[in-house]
Amino acid sequence: MAKRLDIVFLAVIAVAAFLQSSVAQTSHTVGDALGWTIPPPGTTDYSNWAAGKTFSVGDFLVFNYTTGAHDVARVTKANFDACNGSSPISLKTRGPTNKTLSTVGEHYYICTFSTHCSSGQKLAINVSAATSPAPQPSTTSHPSTIASPPSERPILFCVIPSTTQFPEF
Repeated sequence: MAKRLDIVFLAVIAVAAFLQSSVAQTSHTVGDALGWTIPPPGTTDYSNWAAGKTFSVGDFLVFNYTTGAHDVARVTKANFDACNGSSPISLKTRGPTNKTLSTVGEHYYICTFSTHCSSGQKLAINVSAATSPAPQPSTTSHPSTIASPPSERPILFCVIPSTTQFPEF
């Protein structure tokens, strides 16, 4: 029985290694230590915070805020520009909120509380397609001796013995 559990464990590990994505996902804490709040006078706003970041499909945003004091609404560009949260694409009211970036393009977020958006609590980001690592350059100059590059993912084989026993004749 223990041997069979070892085999099952190895099979699960092999499948997990095979399915592991080669693209890293990045967690972006909106506003860093400030969190998701009305930016205090004289501090950088969320557009400055976002300018130093690269956002890709698969990354996620972490909005740290106090439930009941703020919310996070994903809105259209028109509603972002007008600070209009009356018809959001999505609305999260419990902090903290994690939002996975699942589509390419512009994403717009605001706080719908009172004058929070017009006071600077709004974020616009551009999400790009996830990129895979660049292929390794060849180290040889003779085309006839170029070896195939190693696979980015190891090929794993797992042999699971049959539990069926056949009678001996």
